[in-house]
Amino acid sequence: MSKKVVTFEYEKETKNSVRYKEVPGEGVAPIVGSLYVQKWFAGNSKTLEITIDKKD
Repeated sequence: MSKKVVTFEYEKETKNSVRYKEVPGEGVAPIVGSLYVQKWFAGNSKTLEITIDKKD
């Protein structure tokens, strides 16, 4: 098992959601890319952190 915390920055708003783009570390490829979050949850947040727990 391994855990990874992925950080996202605000990119733009769509009709019902907010799109965030991943901020990868230096020399590391993005894991997720873009993430869409519903506006009712995202609110005015400019950054999000998502923890991915990979189960082997």
